[in-house]
Amino acid sequence: MDFNDTPEEAKFRAEARAFLEANVKPKSAESERLQRKLSPAEYLKAAKAYQAKKAEAGFTGITWAKEQGGRGLPPIYSVIFNQEEAKFDAPAAPFSIGLGMCVPTVIAFSDEATKDRYVAKALRGEEIWCQLFSEPGAGSDVAASKTKAVRDGDDWIVNGQKVWTTGAQFSDYGILLVRTNPDVEKHKGLTMFIVDMKQKGVEVRPIHQASGGREFNEVYFTDVRIPDSSRLGDPGMGWNVALVTLMNERLAVGGSYGPDYKEILDFARGISSPTGEGALIKDEAFRQKLADWIVRAEGYKLAKFRTMTALSKGQTPGPESSIGKVINANQMMDIANTAIEAQDHFGIINDPDLAPLEGAFHQSYMFAPGLRIAGGTDEILKNIIAERVLGLPQDVRVDKGVAFKDLPSGR
Repeated sequence: MDFNDTPEEAKFRAEARAFLEANVKPKSAESERLQRKLSPAEYLKAAKAYQAKKAEAGFTGITWAKEQGGRGLPPIYSVIFNQEEAKFDAPAAPFSIGLGMCVPTVIAFSDEATKDRYVAKALRGEEIWCQLFSEPGAGSDVAASKTKAVRDGDDWIVNGQKVWTTGAQFSDYGILLVRTNPDVEKHKGLTMFIVDMKQKGVEVRPIHQASGGREFNEVYFTDVRIPDSSRLGDPGMGWNVALVTLMNERLAVGGSYGPDYKEILDFARGISSPTGEGALIKDEAFRQKLADWIVRAEGYKLAKFRTMTALSKGQTPGPESSIGKVINANQMMDIANTAIEAQDHFGIINDPDLAPLEGAFHQSYMFAPGLRIAGGTDEILKNIIAERVLGLPQDVRVDKGVAFKDLPSGR
């Protein structure tokens, strides 16, 4: 594996860095503090302004075809830009799902008129998208979706509920997976649609999370009419369409979040050990944990290099991209828990003005359980790794060959 940039890649990296330095601040405790003080409306306004500049400079849809507003570059260039952008406090979050998962699905499965209508506006940040897959009774088993759509002339009438929909409260459109045929196996009776999130019958209810955030939502559909022209793929082929989205999703959520071993290493130098004998960094039990975290982080970094190597050769990354989230979500919680416990009874203080790293350890601890669910639960991803990476036998499926309507379900 060669991890050095080619001359063309180095030139692109320098171009990306120059754009970022001119438009956003480098990541720091102060810049993150100021960003957290923005109201949701202020943050969204800043995000749209940044996205418009990013699109004008050609750093959105980097891998997309030029006729779709992209640069038509190999995927490694997108990786390079993401690496550089991660060093800055760029307000890119509202667009990550739409541009990383939803709009690529629209491009892959819609006609030219549909692409002309949606793609350019999404790239410029004029319209925001969300992904409507998970349900209260389905979760990571996406194919178990019960939200149904019934054909009515040139329209489909949708009724049901989705949950854990990130960004639905400020989204203009979404991609929606629904049940259109209950008389076949669960993977065969699904269809994907584009849905207008502002239309009559769509109700969005933000969920107040344990971390204090409100990024996730419940979304209810009551007699929502969707024209057949908004369908993505053939009726009943929604699972194949969803797989394209899911692969993009699991690659996108595999990165690290919150304080990592570097932050807790600095933290451990300035706080006493549980024995009261010197700093925490001198404690043998803590040092063992720290070594484990470093090994896992470095192992994941090397696994990512495999993905980067595949991308640099124009290849499609395999199911090994599922490894990242299993490692990072659990490590994030372990690091945060260790830091909080190390503060003894002061660990209960999560006031950003008083807590270490402005309460980042507390926020990470409360957010980590959600990250272990988003983009596929740990259990689902471990099954993928076992079956598709390690080549182990498939898990037992009692629903194989059974029509969805005949599957037993709880009351």
